[in-house]
Amino acid sequence: MQVHRLGGPGDFDPLLEQARSARVVMLGEASHGTHDYYRLREQLTRRLITECGYSFVAVEGDWPDCETVHRSVVDAPGGDADPQTALERFERWPTWMWANAEVARFCRWLRAWNLDQPESGRVGFHGLDVYSLWESMQAILDYLGEEDPVSLELAQEAYQCFEPYGTRVEEYGLASRFVSARCEDEVVRLLTRTRERAAHDGADSFSAWQNAEVVVGAEKYYRAMVGGGPQSWNVRDTHMADTLDRLLERYGPDAKAVVWAHNTHIGDARATEMNRDGMVNIGQLARQRHGAEKVVLVGFGGYQGTVVAASRWGAPSEVMTVPPGRAGSLEERLHTLLPERALLVLSQGDRPDWLTEEADHRAIGVVYDPSFEAWGNYVPTLFGDRYDAFVWCDHTTALHPLPATPSTPGEMETYPAGV
Repeated sequence: MQVHRLGGPGDFDPLLEQARSARVVMLGEASHGTHDYYRLREQLTRRLITECGYSFVAVEGDWPDCETVHRSVVDAPGGDADPQTALERFERWPTWMWANAEVARFCRWLRAWNLDQPESGRVGFHGLDVYSLWESMQAILDYLGEEDPVSLELAQEAYQCFEPYGTRVEEYGLASRFVSARCEDEVVRLLTRTRERAAHDGADSFSAWQNAEVVVGAEKYYRAMVGGGPQSWNVRDTHMADTLDRLLERYGPDAKAVVWAHNTHIGDARATEMNRDGMVNIGQLARQRHGAEKVVLVGFGGYQGTVVAASRWGAPSEVMTVPPGRAGSLEERLHTLLPERALLVLSQGDRPDWLTEEADHRAIGVVYDPSFEAWGNYVPTLFGDRYDAFVWCDHTTALHPLPATPSTPGEMETYPAGV
């Protein structure tokens, strides 16, 4: 392990050396509401784009919402001149995950960078997640219009199958357990037809194909979700890994991806208790599919500070105090060993014993209760196997949400809670 003090973007040089030969770099976070993680992740991503030729940023967000941001940052026809305008239209709770000043700052920089590049070399911004059933269905209907009656009929059949459940799509999952209410056949037929159309060139056809993949993934997710346990998590993370692979193929054989997601998604699940529960994540799947030498997994974490989160699923966000890391945790150890800001390159140099010993590692979701720290909010972890590198912030501050208006949540709480 090598430790480097972080004072500015230039101090990421040791990590960039690894990233130059990689195809995927995943940048995590120990919460979805910490300014410092977003800011440092932005600084590192800028360098990956400008110095290492990374092709796109893929985030733990919905495809349709992120598509509006993508169209802005690449200056596509109809895209917003200011990416913040697109971010402020995000409605799915928790809006603050992506509709915040930190992401707006990065996206404005990305648009400015792209305007100096040829269209074929512009860096995209895409969503990997599976939640946007209705938004993706509407996007497919809008794309098809009246030009392809067969495809339009298939899309309408799929839409009508889900329509009785309205915005409470989890009720579809519940119904499918007891009666013949499944929409699986309808969405698979729609996907097959959309894939055929997407064989033609054009960004719009690829986006429609991806929206059809979201509908298929969402149907599986909501059926799995009502059963509880890890299966819905696996459906979701496998969908995100598949979306990442489609994007890499879309951008070409030399494409490179930066992924932004929670540590629980990007840190290899095999190095945590998730593995004992039969769970996978996108970090593990990327290593298995692309080879560990082509994937760099970077966790982010801190000891204490403030965070934006909610007290329960669907509740308004608030700034909460993050207490010091609990006794025996990785956070406590790093607090005693490291300066205020540090980069740990775990795959280089000597490996102290504690890198391969299991210890608790904090994970704060969009739902957070600081009083729960004594017995929850931590994931037992083999630190040196879970990540290739780690960005440490001893004291952190809350991020800055934009004035977006969240809609009523249309899905139940994620598994594990709030991540």
